Amino acid sequence: MFLGDECTTERLRARNLISSFSIAITTLAALTVVMLSLITTARAEIADQAGQSGRQLAGLVRPNDINSGSLLFPSKEPGYYVEAPRLKTDVEIDVTGPVSRVKVTQRFQNPSKGWVEGTYVFPLPDNAAVDTLRMQIGDRFIEGQIKPRQEARQIYEDAKAQGKKTALLEQQRPNIFTNQVANIGPGETVVMQIEYQQSVHQSSGEFSLRFPMVVAPRYNPQPIVQSVEFNNGTGFAVPQDPVPNREKIEAPVLDPRENAKINPVSLTVNLKAGFPLGEVKSTFHEINITENGEQNRAISLKGDSVPADRDFELSWKAAPGKTPSAGLFREMKDGKTYLLAFVTPPTAPDATTEQPKREVVFVIDNSGSMSGQSIEQARASLALAISKLQPGDRFNVIRFDDTMTDYFHGLVAATPDNREKAIAYVNGLTAAGGTEMLPALSDALRNQGPIASGALRQVVFLTDGAIGNEQQLFQEISQNRAEARVFTVGIGSAPNTYFMTKAAEVGRGTYTAIGSQDQVAERMGALFTKLENPAMTDIAASFDNAKADDITPNPMPDLYTGEPVVLTAELSDAQPNGKLQISGKTGAQPWRVEMDIANAAEGKGISQLWARRKIDDIEARAYEIQDQGALDKQVEAVALAHHLVSRVTSLVAVDVTPSRPTDQPLGSAKLPLNLPAGWDFDKVFGEGEAPVTAPSGERKASVEPIGTTDEQAEADQADINGAMLPKNGSARRQSALASQIAAAPTPATAGMIARQATSSVNLPQTATPAERNILIGLTLLVFAAIAAGLMLLRRRVFGW
Repeated sequence: MFLGDECTTERLRARNLISSFSIAITTLAALTVVMLSLITTARAEIADQAGQSGRQLAGLVRPNDINSGSLLFPSKEPGYYVEAPRLKTDVEIDVTGPVSRVKVTQRFQNPSKGWVEGTYVFPLPDNAAVDTLRMQIGDRFIEGQIKPRQEARQIYEDAKAQGKKTALLEQQRPNIFTNQVANIGPGETVVMQIEYQQSVHQSSGEFSLRFPMVVAPRYNPQPIVQSVEFNNGTGFAVPQDPVPNREKIEAPVLDPRENAKINPVSLTVNLKAGFPLGEVKSTFHEINITENGEQNRAISLKGDSVPADRDFELSWKAAPGKTPSAGLFREMKDGKTYLLAFVTPPTAPDATTEQPKREVVFVIDNSGSMSGQSIEQARASLALAISKLQPGDRFNVIRFDDTMTDYFHGLVAATPDNREKAIAYVNGLTAAGGTEMLPALSDALRNQGPIASGALRQVVFLTDGAIGNEQQLFQEISQNRAEARVFTVGIGSAPNTYFMTKAAEVGRGTYTAIGSQDQVAERMGALFTKLENPAMTDIAASFDNAKADDITPNPMPDLYTGEPVVLTAELSDAQPNGKLQISGKTGAQPWRVEMDIANAAEGKGISQLWARRKIDDIEARAYEIQDQGALDKQVEAVALAHHLVSRVTSLVAVDVTPSRPTDQPLGSAKLPLNLPAGWDFDKVFGEGEAPVTAPSGERKASVEPIGTTDEQAEADQADINGAMLPKNGSARRQSALASQIAAAPTPATAGMIARQATSSVNLPQTATPAERNILIGLTLLVFAAIAAGLMLLRRRVFGW
């Protein structure tokens, strides 16, 4: 009996052992299936990541990968950055008489291992007639075609998406352009050529040209509320942005304290003056000069190239007694004749005419962009101007940054005591803050009281013009100057010549450029001569026995001592005869000049100069024309007919052969710029600056933009830090770019990114086809657990 019980017990133990072993085997099998599935998933994820990294990270680098100075933009891949394309520029300027032809060659180099799109924001003279864009690929040149702006943009975007090399040249301001080049391959260099026509500047017997090299950072005021629409009952304010295309005129700026200067420029000038030459000089750069006869010079930069951080200026004079007083040139094109004429009117004032009393309002910019050498030049210029006032004159001084001060609260007599007070005040000014120019200009034009009988009201504006809301200021001058005349004085190494020149033109004044302390006495002396002598008025041009379809500029501007009348005209006849007649008044003294058209010398590019001036005349009437669409059509018609880049037309070049593989993504970055020479980086882009509070006696110059407090605080901080916003693109572009480029950094941050590395770790995401195996393993685990539970229950109930 006991033996039978013992055998039964052994059988039960063996059965339990077998059951436990089965459960263990089942559990082990389930765990094995789950682990194998997870390993398969991880391997698939790693392989997928490797494939994606080869594509997505091809154009990305880490700071330790960089062996030379580079600007890096943060990408959306932690620890990786996009290396900005590099640029080298060659400039060839051919001067023939009063006309110059300029070829700008830009070499875009992609130093990264991926495909990129480069965007370069660069300046050109505000009167440049840009008519040529070429893209060089190997030994082939692809000519750019002029198209309406939106059509050109669409052609560029389509070609970019198809992997074709393409370039787009757009005008953002008359003196600011952008050149976008897409699908630059790893380690590849794409060469772009831009050509334009420009007239030579003349004043007081001196001839000059200026080639701008860098776009100075602009202060862009926030949108303000212009009107509130109640007609439809909504009650919502309608904001108007005073800075059109603000994202297009901004670019990353390197801190010169932490980065070597970039964007080298080589430059040569072939000068054929057309008359015996005297002095030839460059104001801001050292040059080599080679004589090729008495009328010709070859000029080049010493040291081969210079960084693009200040404008190049070249001036020349005729040999003593050889200064031309008039000139007439013509070009025949498409059955028409285009004329370029200049004549310097007699300058001797009538000795019997009593000099009128003057009322001068001096406005000085002491914002952050004027820091360093610029504020020193401005203070010296203004102090000299105040000292030249006569006892019978009246004057006032207004200074502005993002606040403003009307020093005398109106015009006061130019007594020695008042002049000393004003000079002491000016010499104590320091540069800081934003550039809220509109309130100061408005105060100078509107709040200085009525003009005294027989007096001349003159507003002298000293600034670098580093603002983006030019149109607001032009409109203020046009609508509120009354009988006042506005004279602009451009300060610094890279002034906004478009604003300065146009403001003076709208204000019936003149523009003076001062780029160094050495120029203060000479240039301000020339300005005093213009201020103290009567303007040449009632200037008119007509043709005798010749039909002129159009004469530009129209209307003719007033001129000042030493300034020539310069005009262009379109004549319908290919072989016109007759005479060009120019007349006017110097003070009360009339004068008249006649020139025989048959004696005009042959010239090139005059048709483009006429078209550029014609477009300027049309744009100048923007304040008078309510139908913006009709205005755009007029500009477009002239620009397309003469193959010119304008506000509404662009040049686009496309290579027909795709070069970027369809599986390779395209990165994008704006090329960085140097800070203009003499500027203080902290004053322009200083991070963490406290808001400027208007001291006693000052009025806040800024206008509060709409928006919530938090939103505005972020916007204000972005303005203070000089944040650069990423360029918006189409949905098609976003699919390729969003995975690569994060928002562009502030200029201050951009310069430091190369020294910073993140410690972020990428964790793989689980998304594999092994989910079925995982479910099977989990089912087996559940089955094993149920079996184990039943065994325990049997032991407790049956005892075995």
